[in-house]
Amino acid sequence: MQAATAPRVAQLKKKPSAKTIQRRNAAKRKVLPALGGKAQLQVLNRQVEQLQRAGKYKQAVPIARRALVLTEQIYGRNHPAVATALTRLAGLYRHLRRYAEAEALYKSALAIRQKALGPSSPDVAASFSDLAALYRLQGRTAEAKRLSERALSTQKKSFSAKSAKPEGFAAKQLAPRHARRYRRSREKSAAAPRARGLLPEAAPPGASTPPSGGAAREPTIEAQSRSVAKAKKAPTDWDVVPVFFGTDRNEQPNPKRLSYGAERGHRLALGRALVTVPKIHQVPQIERPWALRIPYFDITIYQQAEDPKKHFTMQEIKKLSKEDFLRLVRERLKTSQRFKDNAIVFVHGFNTTFDNAVYRTAQISYDLKFDGAAFVYSWPSGGSVASYTYDRANASAAEPYLRQFLELVIKESGAKSISLIAHSMGNLPLLDVLKDMKAAAPKGVEISQVILAAPDVDADTFANLARRIEGFAKGVTLYASSNDRALMISRNFWQNPRAGDVLASGPLIIPGVDTIDITAASTDAFALNHSEYAQNNDVLHDIGKLILSGLRPPDQRLPSLKRIISKKGDYWKYIAPAE
Repeated sequence: MQAATAPRVAQLKKKPSAKTIQRRNAAKRKVLPALGGKAQLQVLNRQVEQLQRAGKYKQAVPIARRALVLTEQIYGRNHPAVATALTRLAGLYRHLRRYAEAEALYKSALAIRQKALGPSSPDVAASFSDLAALYRLQGRTAEAKRLSERALSTQKKSFSAKSAKPEGFAAKQLAPRHARRYRRSREKSAAAPRARGLLPEAAPPGASTPPSGGAAREPTIEAQSRSVAKAKKAPTDWDVVPVFFGTDRNEQPNPKRLSYGAERGHRLALGRALVTVPKIHQVPQIERPWALRIPYFDITIYQQAEDPKKHFTMQEIKKLSKEDFLRLVRERLKTSQRFKDNAIVFVHGFNTTFDNAVYRTAQISYDLKFDGAAFVYSWPSGGSVASYTYDRANASAAEPYLRQFLELVIKESGAKSISLIAHSMGNLPLLDVLKDMKAAAPKGVEISQVILAAPDVDADTFANLARRIEGFAKGVTLYASSNDRALMISRNFWQNPRAGDVLASGPLIIPGVDTIDITAASTDAFALNHSEYAQNNDVLHDIGKLILSGLRPPDQRLPSLKRIISKKGDYWKYIAPAE
């Protein structure tokens, strides 16, 4: 979880009133005319998200309409971004029980996506799911069932489709009015390197070109693998960490790169990100450009330029078919040595954007010197301190997609030893999945460790779930803390202690689970103290040893972990080394 000041934390305790939201939106309307079209659209969409999370659907409708009109003006009426805007407005109408209007908008979005993206697109499957959900609310069960089956069928087709498309495929995905312009830009960008003698005259389909501002030719999976191997050999000021991802977030329109937002995508998407980590990286930081932003407006006044020599950056991010995803994972596992045939799966917590989840996974992998396959599952967190209840609902709704992702990793990735790490609210969907997956691992595959860091789960519920997963893995470890402010707020919100708390009576102790109190690992007095598992060298060192060797009890792995004997049972406590 990211650092936040005390005033921002207070937002969790009390939602902004309708008058407060109206006052903020009035101030934003004064700023909007001075912004460019896309900046205006960004502000409008952010306003809709904030009102939606606050349950102010009626107030959000006129803003969503303005955003729809502006989207059509910027991208054209048949662009997939318009379908996204239509779907957002339809969702508001659905909450207001204006079902006829919602149905018309959902059908319009479906038509645009089928025409622009093709009948087997995951977004088309999402449109079928949206209509099915709407029909269920109206009691139109037969129609809902038929559309759910079409959604599932479409999702399977898109899942099995090859990611390496024939020449001109991307142009066909765009609306007709943009296709010719897109093809001309591709021809121009392909001709320029040949003119400079950088590519042979007849470059094969999928040949990789140097990064540029224009649209580059889509490389094949084999070309990607060669480029990664070449990048490892070439002396640079940064290293490249591959992170394999699964997500049920919605895909956002972004001309520069693949992006995922904070809304539900209603399907599992797979892909790989190549993250650069600068050689000047200080364990266990995530070095990112600093930015100056206007609070509440989501307007960036100034942002430092990304530099792979100084920052974690997204060198490449691609959505992949199931086959290509598994092929790249197996190639990664073949080269593993220190963590031979090992995989880790990280499930992030509250207040985490998709990019931050990928960067956190890369940081953990890099700092552990983990050369196996690193996976992250990213559910639709709002990525802000004020979105607690929104995140809670989305974490629970992500359970079926996380289950699908874990079954893929466990049964088909080729990894022989798999460890699972969940943080904060991410423990909720993971535990729900694990309680029914005891027999999921095929012969020759071992679930090594389940690491539950600062779980934002009711303590009693956690204890019941933990007992149900007993025997699923070689070991289960709980990291807890008494100064985790996010869990303090959650405890006040729910009026019940959380599993990641350390109360005056001590931490939660469950038979078969190693509980470690890491209160003394806090690294920033002004932060929320909610990411000690990844922000303290000793704790990271302990996780690395745990995954590598499975050594128990904890005090055999790390001298600074001291056994505490209590009436409830034994646990371990991190004792910070003397200065």
